[in-house]
Formats: sequence, structure tokens, C-alpha cells
Amino acid sequence: MRLPHSPRPPLSLPVPGDDALAASRALQQLISEDIRAQAGWISFARYMELALYAPDLGYYSGGAAKLGKDGDFTTAPEMSPLFGATLAQLAGALFAQTSANVMEFGAGTGRLAFDFLSECQVSGIAIERYFIVELSGELRARQEDLLKNFPQVQWLQQMPVSFSGVVLGNEVLDAMPVQLVCKTEQGWREVGVSLADERNTSAPDTLALHASATEAAASTVASFVWSERDCDAALMAQLQAQIPDHAELPLGYLTELHAVSSGFMRSLAAMLTAGEKNSQDSQGSLANAVNAAEAEAVPPGSAAVAILLDYGFPAHEYYLEQRAQGTLMCHYRHHSHPDPFYLPGLQDITAHVDFTAMALAAQAGGLEVLAYLSQAGFLLEAGIAQLLMRTPADDPMQYLPQANALQKLISPAEMGELFKVLIVGCGVELDSQLLRHDRSHRL
Repeated sequence: MRLPHSPRPPLSLPVPGDDALAASRALQQLISEDIRAQAGWISFARYMELALYAPDLGYYSGGAAKLGKDGDFTTAPEMSPLFGATLAQLAGALFAQTSANVMEFGAGTGRLAFDFLSECQVSGIAIERYFIVELSGELRARQEDLLKNFPQVQWLQQMPVSFSGVVLGNEVLDAMPVQLVCKTEQGWREVGVSLADERNTSAPDTLALHASATEAAASTVASFVWSERDCDAALMAQLQAQIPDHAELPLGYLTELHAVSSGFMRSLAAMLTAGEKNSQDSQGSLANAVNAAEAEAVPPGSAAVAILLDYGFPAHEYYLEQRAQGTLMCHYRHHSHPDPFYLPGLQDITAHVDFTAMALAAQAGGLEVLAYLSQAGFLLEAGIAQLLMRTPADDPMQYLPQANALQKLISPAEMGELFKVLIVGCGVELDSQLLRHDRSHRL
């Protein structure tokens, strides 16, 4: 059967420069070679991994500007220093229960770290070290330049085995590769990527979704198409665990499976629970660190908490009939569109987060789900409005931009409701005020 995807309209997007086009063509060639090496088919998770993280060519590993007014999208830290300052105030309160160390994933330009550490200086919050786990050399260089005056910052190339303190992740989970599955008359099948001129035409149920969007910008090396195959046992197990009501969904339903981000949550849980376990054994913590350099960098501790901010839904809202085409979205020059085949390497590719799956993965790893709430509720209870009041309202040049940015962060029509905050940890008790907006019972 042919799955009921609507034809994609042509995209009207800014045309990139020659160097950017050349980089995209090189990445397309790399992806094409990977498809051929895998007998003409790769999972969408593999495609997304290469499009975002292929060395020197992927969206996050290349050299193009990604954040802010000159990039493709704007994140909360880029909007206002109040965001990072609020997290610093919350972390400072949590340091009474954890070590005074912070670890950030997905640090981007380093703006969140800059605002966080600046607030620590202003408010006298004692912080020992601020670790940034960063795989991208280009992003690390930008972070090092911005954070050169903060000696507390230390970069890690991978997640250490053990850590105690406060973990931050703003828009990290949505950029992790997802697998795509679709319900057909033959059952659930995995939707992957093939080459238009080389796909196996004898394979059943091939989807006729061509990446026509690239015609608006330039000729391409390869023409990628959607192509499906049977789900293997591991993918079916992930589907059944993630979508308990999958049998009730209609034919043609397309959605994402979050195996990679679930795995990240399990690894995060292992790191934090190891930090708690090793709190009385500093030598054991050092011996278990990733390598000698990182062993010296990552101190032992006890309690730990992770604060993850992203856009998404709990499972009972994620898998509704109204989302029958999934949540996959791309961002290019502040334009949003649904075509992941448009100039790979030059655009971001994201999917909404299934927060229920993330919470369950954290629990399976031994962490407690401490809170789940809207970004608006989280920021307001953490004191962002009080921080705004430090800027005199009678100074409109300073006050109004910050007030407008705050409105975007907390408004239900902007980021306030779409973005959620999942807080997990071990040995930590949150302030009762922060829990007034807790929705963990809805996960």
C-alpha cells in the first residue's frame, strides 16, 4: 500500500552561499556512500545522525552559525540573560544538597554558561567547576572564546562515569536522532532512507516521497527518498514500550521512536547514581572516570539532579491522531519546514520529546522523577520575575527588551507551555514552591 503522505509544496527559503552548498553536497555524497554500503537503505536515525553530526560536515559539527539572529533558530539563553541567571539561582540553592559542580550538555555558543557564571559572580554563588560535554570542535572554540574569563569551565569530550552536582540540558533531547515507524496493513514498519535512482524497486510498500525542496536552492549530488522495511525485534520492543496503545492508532500513522534519547537518559542515570554510590570513595570515583585527565576533573560527590528543558509532550498527548504525521521539524534561517532532505548539513532537524519515555528511562536507571512542569511554571517559581526587577522599570532602554524576552519565555502562546522541564535526580529534595506546578502525575 502507499502511505497517505501529502505531497510537499515547494519551499521558498534563503539560498545559501557557494561554500555552504559545496559543504552540503559533500555531506550528501557521504550519506549516499553510507546508503550504498548498507545495501541501499539506512534508518532515518542514521540519516539524522550523519546530517547533524558527521565530522566537519554535519549541522552541529560544521562551521556555520546556528544560533541567534544570524543562525537558524533562537534558544532561550540567546533571548535573555535572565534564563541563565535563573538557573544559577536555582543551582545555588541545590548546592546545599549536591556538590557545587555543574555539567552542561548541548552548550551551543556557551551563552547559557556565560549567563549562569556571571550570575554566580554577581550573587556570590560559590561554584567549583562548570563542565561542558562538547563533541563539536567548532562549538567548543566558540565557547572557549566566550568563556575565557571563567576559570571554572572545563571541557569534556564524553560523559564521565561518575558525577555529583547539577546537570543542565537545554534543547538537547530534541536534537538526538529518532527512528521513524508507520502503521501499514502489514503492521508497523520502519521508515528509512534510500537513493531515488538506486532503491530496490522490488521491495514492497516503498514510499514515494521525493526531496524536491532542494530544487529551490541548487542541484544536488543525491536525491533521497523515504523507503520502508519490516521492523526488527529491537525496534518492535522499543515501539511497544514507548507506545502502549500502538494497536489503536489508525493506518498510515507515522511517528518517532526515541531509542537514542532514552539511551542518553539511562547513561545519565548511571553517571548520577555512580556519583552517589562513590561519594565516600574518592579514589574509586577517580579510577572509574573516563580517562586520567577527566578523572582529575570530575570530583566525587553524593546527591545529584538533572534539569532538562525542551519542547515536547507526555505520551498521552504525543501519540494523538492529530499528530498522525509525527513531529519531525527542520529549521533553516529562522524558517521552519518539514523536509529533512533539504540541503543536509545546513539545517537543524528535530523531533518533539516524549517526556514519558524520558522519565521512564531515568527511573529504570535508578533516578527519581522529581518534577515535570511547563517552562513558564518552572521559571516563575524559580524566581525569574524577581531577577527582572533588578533592572529599573524607569529605564526603558534596559527594561523593555528584558521584559519582552521574559514574556516570550513564559507566555503560553510562545515558549511557556510548549517547552517543558523534566527534573530527575537522586538524593535531592526540591523546594515545595517549585513543586506547585508539578505535572509528573500526567506523565
